Amino acid sequence: MELSKTIKRLRTEKGWSQETLAEKAYVSRQTISNWETEKNYPDVHSLLILSDLFGVSLDELIKGDVETMKNTIHNKDASALKRAEWCGVIGLFLLMAVVTPIFENFGMIGMVIGAVLAGALSVFTFMSFHKMEAIKSEHDIQTQREILAFINGETLDYIEKAKELEIRKSNRRGMIVALVISGISIIVTAIHLIKMLI
Repeated sequence: MELSKTIKRLRTEKGWSQETLAEKAYVSRQTISNWETEKNYPDVHSLLILSDLFGVSLDELIKGDVETMKNTIHNKDASALKRAEWCGVIGLFLLMAVVTPIFENFGMIGMVIGAVLAGALSVFTFMSFHKMEAIKSEHDIQTQREILAFINGETLDYIEKAKELEIRKSNRRGMIVALVISGISIIVTAIHLIKMLI
């Protein structure tokens, strides 16, 4: 973490030993040593005291650590986005490749097993895509280009972002059409199944 280096640098600039800083910050010399060797992190009260002693703002004192934490969170979210995407794709593939043959080849028992399996896979797939959407919403990314930039740790400039916002509008219209078509095919499939059962 950057804070450990900052504390050591500022202490050295003042010409203070660890013991001197410890006395001024109302902590033990071992605590200062632990901060400087990254064994532990100062609490908020200690950060305020250090900020005052060194004559720097709290922001200056911990800025590097805040950036490191933001990058860590970003990397975790990018990994979670990739995982959710793959889980959703696998769920859809299993729905097509496994459930359909069970429906078609095992009669009435196959229909029951297929329906249960289809329900479970649908929930799994839905939850995966829901997780993706939550991450995308949290980071305000929607289009493929924005998602790829996010996963690669990049950002889009203002003009590129404006273009992507236009693409988002177009994508929404396409989603509405896709939902209508999906709804119609679900209704037709349900009617077909009901006729088969009767």
